[in-house]
Amino acid sequence: MTFGLDRPIRVLVADDSELFRELLARVIGSDPGFDVVAVAADGNEAAAQARSLKPDVITMDLNMPDADGFSGIARIMAETPTPILVLTANREETVGFRALSLGALDLLEKPQATTDLDDYGRLLRSRLRLLAGVKVIRHVRGLRERVVAAPRRSGRAELVAIGASLGGPRALAAILRNLPPGFRAPIVVVQHIADGFTEGLASWLAGETHLDVHEARDGEALVPGAVALAPTGRHLEVAEGVARLSDAAPVDTFKPSVTPLLVSAARVYGPRVCGVILTGMGRDGAEGLKAIKDAGGPTLAQDEATSAVFGMPRAAIELGAVDRVLPLDDIPRALAELVR
Repeated sequence: MTFGLDRPIRVLVADDSELFRELLARVIGSDPGFDVVAVAADGNEAAAQARSLKPDVITMDLNMPDADGFSGIARIMAETPTPILVLTANREETVGFRALSLGALDLLEKPQATTDLDDYGRLLRSRLRLLAGVKVIRHVRGLRERVVAAPRRSGRAELVAIGASLGGPRALAAILRNLPPGFRAPIVVVQHIADGFTEGLASWLAGETHLDVHEARDGEALVPGAVALAPTGRHLEVAEGVARLSDAAPVDTFKPSVTPLLVSAARVYGPRVCGVILTGMGRDGAEGLKAIKDAGGPTLAQDEATSAVFGMPRAAIELGAVDRVLPLDDIPRALAELVR
């Protein structure tokens, strides 16, 4: 049971391998809180099953004959928006992030020959339980969230610090590809994602934009127009002009966490940092964004209409940490103005 459901979580499994479909069905169905309602061998069958059965969550393979997972995700998100967990054979590949750009919510590596299936099953079910509670909507262009009047500030932002979770890779790509050439501030990012996927995320984002996107390195200089992503299992913080990686304990179960990044940016840069909270579940980063606002820095949050999950932006707004709530398409222009 989860998120108020008084019944098992209904799961659709899509994979072209009959053996793997049976394995997933057995691993997921071993918990009475789950019910595998159907399996599909390609993207078209998955879309048809999603339309007729209305599952709570879907696992999706990408490499399938006839209609692959990408076409299946696109159809599902257009016809019957449903939370989708992509299962990929290699976490270092960038193809999984293309699936996220089409509307899938999260990635998880497929089990290997040496994987403990009991441990993997617990991880998979916890991820499915989380995603089943997400209300996935069609995003309608032109819909606008309220805008909170921001106080006028002198000077320009010299650093942009961004936090994101579920739906974040898609939002990050939309922002970064639409920043103007010659963007004059470094960008530091914490994105919640499955362990080991940040290198692939950085490679995918680098291919989507003209910016240098890479995993952050301890002590590296923060360069205008470059994007440093927090690596798996380490907090990203900043000193003046420098990235710092920390092995401190998780914050609100997250490592990396958005909060340490934003708090360090507020402490070091004060009014010279712009903080941004994007789509995501929970409240990670809300206190950090409030620290930036209290230090005089401008703060932005993605609006509900364009967020895959409005949890993190909502928490920051309710805390009084946000100057402006903007549709995703408007955030690049706002950032360009703030660093101008």
